[in-house]
Amino acid sequence: MALARAFNGEVHFCPSCGTLLPALPVAGHVFCLACRYEVRIENFSAMTTEYTVAFNKRDANENRRKKKQQGDPDQDSDDEADGPTVERRCPKCGHEKMSYAALQLRSADEGQTVFFTCLKCKYKESENS
Repeated sequence: MALARAFNGEVHFCPSCGTLLPALPVAGHVFCLACRYEVRIENFSAMTTEYTVAFNKRDANENRRKKKQQGDPDQDSDDEADGPTVERRCPKCGHEKMSYAALQLRSADEGQTVFFTCLKCKYKESENS
């Protein structure tokens, strides 16, 4: 079934209509689910996929730690948050901001557990929601 090529897409896209091709071959061919265009499975043999994973740079965290140890006045307590922050009073020191992290510790049909950490004194508390 040869159709006029409307797109010059890569091999994992249908060259006829541009739809993403399914991953499962049938009898040595991959058929487009939208227009039924067929692509021979041999066209996929030379295809390679590369991924790059970029992690946070360690030196940024080390610089922040050094500034804190040196007592840098420009160092804001919000920079020390381990996650998003919320306006919540710390029961230990009374500071008005805490960072939080939500985790699903119980079964899926129950609420999540939210862990709060004071940005000033690092006091930790949890709340089941």
